[in-house]
Amino acid sequence: MFRLALRQTEGLIGSILQLLGLDLAVPDHSTLSRRAETLEMPRSVSRSEPVHLLVDSTGLQLCGPGEWLIEKHGTRRRRSRRKLHIGVDADTGQILASELKSKDVDDGSKVEPLLDQITTPLASIGDGAYDQTSIYNTVAEHHPNADVIIPPRSTAEPSDMAERTPPQRDQHLQSIVEHGRMGWQKKSRYTRRALVETFISRFERLIGDALRSQTDRRRASEIAVAVQALNRMLEFMRPKSVRTA
Repeated sequence: MFRLALRQTEGLIGSILQLLGLDLAVPDHSTLSRRAETLEMPRSVSRSEPVHLLVDSTGLQLCGPGEWLIEKHGTRRRRSRRKLHIGVDADTGQILASELKSKDVDDGSKVEPLLDQITTPLASIGDGAYDQTSIYNTVAEHHPNADVIIPPRSTAEPSDMAERTPPQRDQHLQSIVEHGRMGWQKKSRYTRRALVETFISRFERLIGDALRSQTDRRRASEIAVAVQALNRMLEFMRPKSVRTA
């Protein structure tokens, strides 16, 4: 939350322990870095009622050891990035699942790893970038009763089963034809997806949009710690927004 390097974090922890009057040893920054390779973080607490899951992704910049030289001497180069995929509870704002992968990986392929992390039953899952048949199949395997709220592409065509037992995607197409795309969005409550943009913005403003760790396993631990910190903040206090006009 303070966006400190590990050496600075070591000094901060030592100062806090000194102020508390505790005679405890502080792990040095090298030890903290090594422990990140095998750090296990607790998963989010499961809820009894079904969850409305919102899925999205954002890019995070990698900060390498030579970044200060680039900043000092003005050298330009293409910086590497990773893509963070998250699954957010639309009602509480809690991040229930996260996956950090290369920016070149297809977004749709990350839905299943996110669902594997969620033990709470789903009422619905929504996102605008995953209009793929495989996504519907994946969600049906994990949560058969969940509504898949994904807007079909403008060029989408009904399947062969549309006239007999239309699957969810065909039902969306039929609803769009009947009510229009904006009408379908209101009817399916797809408009809730705008909330995930707020959650990602909160993550980038509070945690940052860059990764400091140097290996993939340590970066995964860095994200896990950030998610836990952000979720804990939401447990303490979350604003309640009310529409006035």
